[in-house]
Amino acid sequence: MVIDGSNRVLLVRHSYRSGWFFPGGGVEWNETIETALARELEEEVGVSLTGPVQLHGIFGNFASFPGDHIALFVVRQWRRNGDYHEPGEIAETGMFGVSNLPSDTDLGARRRLSEILDRTPISASW
Repeated sequence: MVIDGSNRVLLVRHSYRSGWFFPGGGVEWNETIETALARELEEEVGVSLTGPVQLHGIFGNFASFPGDHIALFVVRQWRRNGDYHEPGEIAETGMFGVSNLPSDTDLGARRRLSEILDRTPISASW
């Protein structure tokens, strides 16, 4: 979850599925999860980390695959290469405040935003 100084969050809309999501991706062989985080942010949305990140939690995401887990990091120290986004995979990006999220924002992303910004109890499921 990439958050700016005004508590707006960076969301992406993929070219291959509907809805808005946090940027992210998978961990490669011989890669730490934090290295994967930095790589995926750079590749997908042109975001470079400029300070430490905070692990918010690891969540079960069993809707499509019973062994899927999502590690969510909160990124508050970053810079971005303009409005770059990965051609072909990312159709659109945007910075959104909690009160003006797109109507089709992923439910799991909405839950995490509420946990982090509104301090609601943390759920183990995405």
